[in-house]
Amino acid sequence: MAERAVRVKVLGIETSCDETSAAVVENGDCIISNVIASQIDIHSKYGGVVPEVASRRHVELILPVVQEALDQAGLTFADIGCIGAINRPGLIGALIVGAAAAKTIAYGADIPLVALHHLEAHIYANFLTNAHIEFPLICLVVSGGHSDIVYMTGHGQYQILARTRDDAAGEAFDKCARALGLGYPGGPVIDKLAGSGDTNAVDFPRAKVGDTLDFSFSGLKTAVIRYAQNTGTQTRIEDIAASFQQAVVDVLTDHTFRAVEQTGVRQVLMAGGVAANSSLQAAIKSRGSELGISVNAPPPVLCTDNAAMAASAAYYACRRGENAGLDMDCFASEPLGSAQR
Repeated sequence: MAERAVRVKVLGIETSCDETSAAVVENGDCIISNVIASQIDIHSKYGGVVPEVASRRHVELILPVVQEALDQAGLTFADIGCIGAINRPGLIGALIVGAAAAKTIAYGADIPLVALHHLEAHIYANFLTNAHIEFPLICLVVSGGHSDIVYMTGHGQYQILARTRDDAAGEAFDKCARALGLGYPGGPVIDKLAGSGDTNAVDFPRAKVGDTLDFSFSGLKTAVIRYAQNTGTQTRIEDIAASFQQAVVDVLTDHTFRAVEQTGVRQVLMAGGVAANSSLQAAIKSRGSELGISVNAPPPVLCTDNAAMAASAAYYACRRGENAGLDMDCFASEPLGSAQR
């Protein structure tokens, strides 16, 4: 790809779960457009995402969303220097829709195509915040399907220091919210209720996985569900929400700064849907301030699934010379740091 002095516009496409999104980002750090069509209203009645329903909705929305992203940017395909599509991991039917659209556009308009890992894209949301980011760094990636601590020494260079052994943090939020009758998605409503709750009302567990930095939220989830079933009516729901949320925040914060201590980095990034949680952001930033560690988190719209983060990651991948080709496949499960496909 051309040198930094040339302004390169990248089209990002994201369809890994239940958001159909397309965006145009210039040089990896300037959002020109970011269109997100959410399916929350459709899936909330089921208490979670229905994969087949999500895939069919993506088919209906993908081309209009891409066109809207171009229209908002005032551009055509002739102005696009690269296309970045998330092809792993995620709901396989949903991923295929976005990948097929990206490959068709790349072929028809003769534009380079880059395959992106979903967690990689989440990390690069930080590069859209005007923050000063320096390697090496630690990134806490927390979402509905992932709870990882990633060590980065440069663009595209990832080492997983921790991952969840069972439920991800976001999954625990959703399942606990369902048990408490709070609906889907659970993260935002629990965060809001916790603001007026007592974090010490219920002593929920903080699991440790031996001497590792790995996470485990299954036991906490089960404890909350059982508490709600057996004695929950005796406790304000705000207090249950606050106590549960604090248990998650304590573990995520502790493990993140244990990783900082082990690696000696001076910067922490946050990424993923759960990174939008107000208590988690406050805890990470407070601990970072105490230790003199720089902490950055994207705004909520860039924490949840969106295509701007994909376009940012694609810019740097394209500069590294990556090219997926039209035989790009999709994968429901794939570790971060695996070879691009």
